[in-house]
Amino acid sequence: MKMNMLHPADQLVMIMERIYGYGMTTTSGGNLSILDDNGDIWITPGSIDKGNLTRNDIVCIKKDGTIAGNHKPSSEYPFHQKVYQIRPDLKAVLHAHPPALVAYSIVRKIPTTNIIPNVKFSCGDIGIAKYGLPGSTDLGDKIAAEFKKGFNTVILENHGVVVGGNTLFDCFKSFETLDFCARLEIEANRIGTPASLTDEEITWYKNRQHLQMNEFVANRITSFEKASRRDMTTLIHRAYDQQLFTSTQGTFSQRLERDSFLINPHGEDRKYLEPESLVRIEGDYKEMGKEPSRSIELHREIYRQHPHINSIIIAHPPNIMAFVVSDQMLDSKTIPESYILMRDIPKVEFGSIYLRPKEIAKIFTPSTPIVMVQNDCVIVAGDSMLNAYDRLEVAEYSAKAIISSKELGEIVSINDSQIEDIKHAFHLQ
Repeated sequence: MKMNMLHPADQLVMIMERIYGYGMTTTSGGNLSILDDNGDIWITPGSIDKGNLTRNDIVCIKKDGTIAGNHKPSSEYPFHQKVYQIRPDLKAVLHAHPPALVAYSIVRKIPTTNIIPNVKFSCGDIGIAKYGLPGSTDLGDKIAAEFKKGFNTVILENHGVVVGGNTLFDCFKSFETLDFCARLEIEANRIGTPASLTDEEITWYKNRQHLQMNEFVANRITSFEKASRRDMTTLIHRAYDQQLFTSTQGTFSQRLERDSFLINPHGEDRKYLEPESLVRIEGDYKEMGKEPSRSIELHREIYRQHPHINSIIIAHPPNIMAFVVSDQMLDSKTIPESYILMRDIPKVEFGSIYLRPKEIAKIFTPSTPIVMVQNDCVIVAGDSMLNAYDRLEVAEYSAKAIISSKELGEIVSINDSQIEDIKHAFHLQ
């Protein structure tokens, strides 16, 4: 979906639906705006239900100051205006109060953006603005002062966050990524000590090149492939709605036949991914005109080495990621369902899935269907799409339960004898 081709009012409604729907703001909180090519500012209204916003609720403030619309503009309009004045390169502004970022704002700290690579190059450096009365000129001046320094994302003391961007979707991606980072760091601190990546590691990750592949024209599409495209996009949308994926992170693939498989494209919004956007891979060839995920080499190696694997997911669910970025391992021996689906879960070093894909692919035996990659992701394999997705869900729910248990007492794991009973009863290898 090319969001920038939508009318500003429709863009504002669409993004506010996502922010409100994922618990990143409240009925009365948060505001968004777009500066259009005419110099008019389109902004969400004040005192209108953010969970039921329509395009007719959006307010337009003309370049000459005339207000058009059925409501008053947000009371925070003054700081939106000041940001556009001080930073003419920005065309959209997002402000909201997600709980994790509010937590940082009330202790007056900035999330550690080196915890995973995507945060640093998605959000850049983060500013922090001194406290100001909401809706006041004073607050607008303080926010604008931080944007003048070159920050595109600013934490507001005892308030929330403001993000500026070239488009509203750019704002949302940075906002969603920073909120994910904040939640991840909070959860990681509950179970252990989070580790950060070096600037050199982040730069290397950012500058990775796409695998160079020849192209083919997909003239023949079987009914099985069409069904796979439909089912895969349905599960990708579900993964996004369950916050197992973000708009910019999360890769799904499905074997078609022999050395052929489907994989989602690089850089496209997971929320609105369509079946035709998926990329078919045929051996060393990719579908013409499409760019597959950069993790394609690992997917290909896993399929080539393991005939029992038909689907792979690379994801960044917040509770599993707390173990990925900390010094703790994820214990699968908590309840029988967890062990049956998760089995043994090793952790490999950062960058290894790109530097040593053949070696990492060997790890995925029937007794090791899940691998964590330090400060990066979790990889889940299954004999079908639904099996892989179920494993990912169970792993995330198990991680959440373990983190919660830290507040209650010592974990009592299922013992070795009980594990042997589970293996025998469920015919586990």
